[in-house]
Amino acid sequence: MDLNVDFAGIKLKNPLVGASGTFGYGLTYEKFFDLSLIGGFCTKGLSMKPREGNPTPRICETPSGMLNAIGLQNVGYEKFATKKMPKLRKISTAVIANFFGETMEEYIELAAKLDALEGIHGLEMNISCPNVEKGGAAFGTDIRVTEAVVKGCRAVVKNKPLIVKLSPNVADIAEFARACEGSGADGLSVINTLVGMAIDIKNRKPILANVTGGLSGPAIRPVAVRMVWQCYKAVKIPIFGIGGVASAKDVVEFIMAGASAVQVGTMNFVSPDIIPQLAEELPELLVRLGAASVSELVGVAHGG
Repeated sequence: MDLNVDFAGIKLKNPLVGASGTFGYGLTYEKFFDLSLIGGFCTKGLSMKPREGNPTPRICETPSGMLNAIGLQNVGYEKFATKKMPKLRKISTAVIANFFGETMEEYIELAAKLDALEGIHGLEMNISCPNVEKGGAAFGTDIRVTEAVVKGCRAVVKNKPLIVKLSPNVADIAEFARACEGSGADGLSVINTLVGMAIDIKNRKPILANVTGGLSGPAIRPVAVRMVWQCYKAVKIPIFGIGGVASAKDVVEFIMAGASAVQVGTMNFVSPDIIPQLAEELPELLVRLGAASVSELVGVAHGG
């Protein structure tokens, strides 16, 4: 069974990738399984300088999912490059650096640094972040700002594929997919978390200190599949499907909707070795479906 995937030039030995924010810097999961068994992983979102994140509580469980308001806590570029990367270079799997900025300049500066960093196979832009120069609106919810930040990063990213992680909190995600493709993106990650909140009825206040957080897990999968479907119809560049993947069937559903590969997020907290488990289960399901490879199923639900 051929599980290999070429995602915008990133060679994946199978279509299963750890999603940013749930997979740390990859090294945490070495105690659970051999990282060479998976297609790859996306790092925690990286910023130029270290971030402490939001005050607690910043995680709460929801039906079939969870809310998180971690606040993009990370070690910053310098510590990642000097402390994490030497270890990551020894791992035989694709390492995709997720990154973000609070200003256009930060995005571009960090994109250039990561593009030059040995051992990184691709860059994933998180544009669901507030633009502090434009009143706090997210980079990924204003079409003109999205175009500008992708073009700015594209201009400095010369060596690695540039993937944009789309926010689902927009009226028409296909419009943003087209804007990213037109601005030079090599691929898309669809979707980031949905904005939600939960209330502690006993204490009569929001559970999260940040009030709102990102909803993830199996509860959002139908929304994510629909948005992958829309983006596949809108663009020609490859798509990572993200949102509640918990079984081999979920993987195939995303692929048939138009994803070339999938990212597994919340379920890593439930079962830390779920990604290699899915990689082991996937061939049997593909055989039952009469498929000889993953790639032949990409977008087949669209017909034609």
